[in-house]
Amino acid sequence: MDLHKQDSTPTWTWRCKLNKYMKNVNYTDPGGDEITFTTGQASFQCNLANWILHKTEISHEFLFKSKPIGTMEETSEGEKQIRLIDSITWKKGQFIILLFKKPQSRCNDRCSPGYRKRSNGGYHVCCYDCVPCSEGEVSNITDSEICHKCPEEEWPDGKKVKCVPKLYEFLSYEKDILVDVFSAFALFLSAVTLFISGLFIYYWDTPIVKANNRSVSFTLLVSIFLSFLCIFFFLGCPVHITCLLRQTSFGILFSICVSSVLAKTITVCIAFKATKPGSSLVKLVSFKVSNYVVLVCSSVQVLICVIWLLVSPPYVEFDHHTYPGQIMIQCNEGSDICFYSMLGYMGLLAAVSFVLAFMVRTLPDSFNEAKYITFSMLLFCSVWITIIPAYLSTRGKYMGVVEIFAILTSCAGVLGCIFFPKVYILLLKSDLNSKNIIMHKIKL
Repeated sequence: MDLHKQDSTPTWTWRCKLNKYMKNVNYTDPGGDEITFTTGQASFQCNLANWILHKTEISHEFLFKSKPIGTMEETSEGEKQIRLIDSITWKKGQFIILLFKKPQSRCNDRCSPGYRKRSNGGYHVCCYDCVPCSEGEVSNITDSEICHKCPEEEWPDGKKVKCVPKLYEFLSYEKDILVDVFSAFALFLSAVTLFISGLFIYYWDTPIVKANNRSVSFTLLVSIFLSFLCIFFFLGCPVHITCLLRQTSFGILFSICVSSVLAKTITVCIAFKATKPGSSLVKLVSFKVSNYVVLVCSSVQVLICVIWLLVSPPYVEFDHHTYPGQIMIQCNEGSDICFYSMLGYMGLLAAVSFVLAFMVRTLPDSFNEAKYITFSMLLFCSVWITIIPAYLSTRGKYMGVVEIFAILTSCAGVLGCIFFPKVYILLLKSDLNSKNIIMHKIKL
């Protein structure tokens, strides 16, 4: 709309284009006059009035009073003219304000950024509901019709107004207290294992150390020591080399550990079965059968791991979907068949060791470790049977937490059950570390 003031008279010319919906309208106003719109032009004269709100002196009521101020009429040229005969009265002074603004029809507030409009099924299109953007979506304008999905590497902020980079999650040395706890326990248990190994070397030629195959015992200690240290492959940000080594090193070291326990159990069986007259096992006493048991049983696990690395090796994986707003950096195990074959074979060795140790648990204590082996394998199997369902039900970095806990507890159980009784005798009961006392107990 354009208003043009004339020079001599208070007349304004109003040029406007009437809305296309006002064409061809014909109706009668309350005064009885017929109002007609044809081709968008008005064919009538309008009177302009100033409505004034004032307070009566008697009743002190507020009333509206009408005051004529001019007319609006059509000229011969087809233009609309506003002719003022008086000014508009306002509370402060007398002046004219003509404000033309596009009208808005609304029945609810606008939707803020972070929300979108949704039809509420009503008759009027101006009525709608404001609903928050769905997970992973944002809207940064008012009354947005749709929400926009964030890129895969980003996630909405708290108000769902803009996309921000996702956080990378893994077992971090800087942020996770569990990493410090596991590291402290692993180093402490490794130090304990080294201490026991040094103690065995110092008492290498004593009866209590020689009783159950010194070489296998030392191999078992070394494998337990390395098993404690292999948990550091599970800590920190996963990279290609750690993904390749974490499961394979754990599987091979644990197989050596369980194979050594199995070899010690077989040694106990052979030693006491060979004492019977005419036993064919006498020839195996001098034969290093325990060394071959460790070598053969461990070689099978090594073969499984080599096939695993050649066929479908583990690799670094970025998981964008498990936890909203986070990117989990984890190791994908590659071939599930090889992974569960490795675990299954280790479980088979533990089960065989447990059964054999349970069968010879009642033999004399002095030379016999079967009772301690039985407890160690019972603890070992209990831990892993309990942990496997928990491992399968977790995702992301917590899978590593579960596996680390299983490694530490099972290795600590084997170390404590088999070697602490011997350490107790070596340090506190040295008088029992005598061949005469051991032979006397055997006769009993």
